[in-house]
Formats: sequence, C-alpha cells, structure tokens
Amino acid sequence: MKEEKFKVLLYLKKSSPDKLGKTPIMGRITFGDSMAQFSCKLSCTPTLWNSRESRLNGKSREAVEINEKLDKLLLSINSSYDSLLERRLPFNAEDVKNSLQGGVATQMTLLKLFDRHTEEKKARVGIDVAAGSISTYIYTRRAIAEFVQKKYNATDIAFGQLNEQFIREFQDFVLQNKGMAMDTTRHYLALLKKICKIAFKEGHSEKFYFAHYKLPKQKESTPKALSREDFEKIRDLEIPERRHSHIITKDLFLFACYTGTSYSDTVSITQENLSKDDNGELWLKYRRKKNEMLARVKLLPEAIELIEKYSDNLRVTLFPPQIYSTLRSNMKGLRVLCGMTQDLVYHAGRHSFASLVTLEEGVPIETISKMLGHSNIQTTQIYARVTPKKLFEDMDKYIEATKDLELVL
Repeated sequence: MKEEKFKVLLYLKKSSPDKLGKTPIMGRITFGDSMAQFSCKLSCTPTLWNSRESRLNGKSREAVEINEKLDKLLLSINSSYDSLLERRLPFNAEDVKNSLQGGVATQMTLLKLFDRHTEEKKARVGIDVAAGSISTYIYTRRAIAEFVQKKYNATDIAFGQLNEQFIREFQDFVLQNKGMAMDTTRHYLALLKKICKIAFKEGHSEKFYFAHYKLPKQKESTPKALSREDFEKIRDLEIPERRHSHIITKDLFLFACYTGTSYSDTVSITQENLSKDDNGELWLKYRRKKNEMLARVKLLPEAIELIEKYSDNLRVTLFPPQIYSTLRSNMKGLRVLCGMTQDLVYHAGRHSFASLVTLEEGVPIETISKMLGHSNIQTTQIYARVTPKKLFEDMDKYIEATKDLELVL
C-alpha cells in the first residue's frame, strides 16, 4: 500500500460558544487526499487556546485537565491509525475516525489494564495471593505512570503505541532516574511484560510486543547462613542490661535461627500460633506474611526459653515490637560486639536454621521446606546449603554403604 501522509489537527469552533463562553474543540484527520472531522467532546476558554500547539496555555486547573484529555485522545487516534495500518488493507481518514469513535470509549489502555489486574489480585489476598505482594504492583504502576508522563506527556498509553523500545527505555528509566537496584527493576519489568501478555491474550493488543524480551538475570546471592563459630559467638554474647534494645534484637535473631522465621513473621506471631501435639511437644504454626503458605516447626528448648522470657499477658505478640530500622542498626552493633567480619542481617537467621540447625543435623530437605513454608522446594535448596561437615558425613555413609559392593564387568 502506498505510504500516505497522516496528520491530526485540533482547532476551536468559535462560531458555537456555550452559555459560559467556552468554545468546542474540534478535530480534523487528514490521510492522503481524504479528510474527516470530529468533535473532541471538550470545550475550553478561547483565550487559553494555543492554535500552534493544539493545547491550552498555562497551568490552571482547566488547562491541565483539558490537556490531559487531549493527550489521551491523540494517543487513541494514533493507536487507531496504527491498527488500520497493520491490517495492510486500504483505508482513509473516515475509517480512522470510525475506528476511533468505535473504540475510544471501551479501549483498554496500559495503566487501565494494570489497575484492573491489581484489583483482581487484591480480591485474592488471603486465598492464593500474599498481602505483601500487592505493594510491588503499586510501586510498578507508579513507575510506569511516571515514565509515560515523561516520555509521552500523557497520563496513559494505548497498547497500539507500544513498541519493542518501550520496555528497554522503561528499564533505563527505573535504573537511572528512579535509582532502583537491578533486582527491583527486574520485578517491575516482569509485571509490565505480564500485563502486555494479558492484553494480547484478551485482544486489547494485536501482538505481544515483549514476547522475545529477556528479563535481566536475577542476581545470584550466596546464602547468608552463619558458620557454627559465628552462631556460637552471638548465642554466647553477654550484653549489658543498659543496652536493652540490643538484647531484644539478639533474642529475636536467635529465635529465627531456632525456628526459621523471617522478621515480619517473628514480630507478628501470637499465642494462637502455638499448639501442642499428642506427645505434649510444643509447635509453632503460622501463615507466612510473604506467600500465605503454612509453616510448621516443632520448637527447640532454646526457642521455648525465649518465648517464656518475653511472656506478657498484656501484649498480643509473643515478642516485644521492634521496628525494622532499629533492628537493622542493632544487628550491625551485634556484629561489632562479636568481632565478626561478615555482614550480619536478620535473614541470616532463617538461612542458618535451614543449613546449620536442620540440614547439618540430618533433617531431610523436604521436611525443611515444610518448616520454612516454601511453596517450591527449589527455594529451600538455595537456603539449605551443604556444609563441609554435612558433605563429609554423607560421604562417610556412602563409603560405608558401598564397601561390600563388587564391580563385575
């Protein structure tokens, strides 16, 4: 098909002002030799209109609101034009107008679909969606909105306006302008790609633009389990009573080492999460904040001792509250007091439980996975590293089990 010049002009219909003196905004689509006029269904104060820019001057409320609607309208017109162009069939300006008027009211845009998908996720919180995961959708949506505003000077964008470059430029925006880490950026890109895939499946987009786009590789971090020596340093550390906050931090961390709880779970578990089995053994059962999976672990005497130490009928939670920023600061203090060289973070307790306290003592990895509340055993395999001691013990068992075998060729 011969390439024709496509143009959209917005202008005022000054001959038909309303009772407030505002003038209707009209549009004219020109494509090759064809032309079609349409009403924008918007009116404005004539003195604010800039005919050269096809928008209102100034930053008044009227100017901002009308300009946003005009930007969205122009995006819809261009989306209609691109859709007709991709069909590779003859069309004219009237076809663009008809496509616009038939789809603009019901057209699904990027952020509109993102909002719908987020609401669907919120409705499933507590069923198969963790409440904590919703924040990722909110932050991602906010970053996309900022990027669209900066790149297109619009509040939303039609799927027809997307291209392969969009996601790459969004990646650069999140990394450079927002200053996010690569792992965070990867989460944002994964959600954006997911929304585009939904749009393609539901027919809102004529193609899946990012089907061949590979997300940045997730940063592989070495599990932060403590060595037995460092664990014993923290366990045996004597802290002066005047450092009450550090004592609480130490005990919260040790509880994580004995039970595998994360920070958010440790500070929120209550007496209702404790129960006894038929043998009178005390168990901790709770739904993880991260994924709502059930975690179950029989409490070691050391963990029970910590619970009893902080027992208080006037407090709902088992342990006294401590905000995360304070805990992080105190963890650095504990590292210095113990003379440790490696960084010390609270999540190291969960890693230490998975490797030092359970796997090294012969607990099967399938059992550890249930204790930690993992939905996938592959995650447990990352946590539960094979320590040198465990490797030597397993090799000794292997040698003992195979010493009587004869190799027959």
